[in-house]
Amino acid sequence: TAWDDSHDLAGQRIAVIGTGATAVQLIPELAKVASDLTVYQRTPIWVSLKPDVAVPSAVQKAFAAVPLVQRAVRLTGTSVLEGMMVGGVVQYKNLSVVNRIAEQWCRAHLFRQVRDPDLREKLTPDYSFGCKRPTFSNDYFPTFTQEHVHLETSSIERIDADGIVTADGRTDIDVLVLATGFNLWDVNFPAFEVIGHEGKDLGKWWRENRFQAYEGVTVPGFPNFLTLNSPYSFSGLSYFLTIECQMKHMDRLFGAMHERGSVTFEISQEANDRFLDQMTEKVGGTVFALGQCASANSYYFNQHGEATLLRPTSTLAAHRAAARFPVEDYVYA
Repeated sequence: TAWDDSHDLAGQRIAVIGTGATAVQLIPELAKVASDLTVYQRTPIWVSLKPDVAVPSAVQKAFAAVPLVQRAVRLTGTSVLEGMMVGGVVQYKNLSVVNRIAEQWCRAHLFRQVRDPDLREKLTPDYSFGCKRPTFSNDYFPTFTQEHVHLETSSIERIDADGIVTADGRTDIDVLVLATGFNLWDVNFPAFEVIGHEGKDLGKWWRENRFQAYEGVTVPGFPNFLTLNSPYSFSGLSYFLTIECQMKHMDRLFGAMHERGSVTFEISQEANDRFLDQMTEKVGGTVFALGQCASANSYYFNQHGEATLLRPTSTLAAHRAAARFPVEDYVYA
């Protein structure tokens, strides 16, 4: 990022382009100091109530004294996320009702916080819940009800030194904040050059073929290479669950290497192709394939039109696979 912490935003006319997960956090804070704030929205975002309360001291003491209590609380939060994102998104074919419940939950949250029907309509997505990354916030929607905050949904025609021009007119600004996300599939998969056997470039190979990684961890043609930010790796939309699952896979893999006295490993092409076929079939039952995602402008979809970021299975199934995958799927030396 190129955020200038030394710049004083107090009393300034600020424009924000973008209404994704970053913008949802930025906009309420910028509204506190700006004299005028204009938000340029291309695609609205599904936003849910955020359970965000202080942890009572008695509960903190219980966490310290009985770690199982903390695990129980985490399990509760994980179960809610699992229901919304796994049940309603990747298990859409069998649990579309969960998707509709999540969507109605978000609509009710918006209705409670924004009573103006015209503004509410602009803030309501027209795509299925989960096609684009949803988020949690208690102060995003109320920000747009303030007199000095404006939501602009017209297309931007140009930006010059003093303002932004849309089809509806011009807005003069002092500061422009870009919350437009980042180029995931062309630049950040992988984030740096990775070269395997015979000069095989991982990023180029993924982009020219299909994004793929066995169990979201290893790639054929790249010995002794483990990729944690990879296709089909994210489980339950949680970094914690994803990393724990991948560590379990690595532990089993390294154990097999130790038993064989090996120093190198590489996933076989056959095993990789089998896993890719399984994931491709399962994606067919997700909201990405069966929902209304055309207008979502979602980074979940790569340049091949495939949604290969999230693992289309339950978190429990992902952990089970990490603990039981055939160690013979790898070639050791």
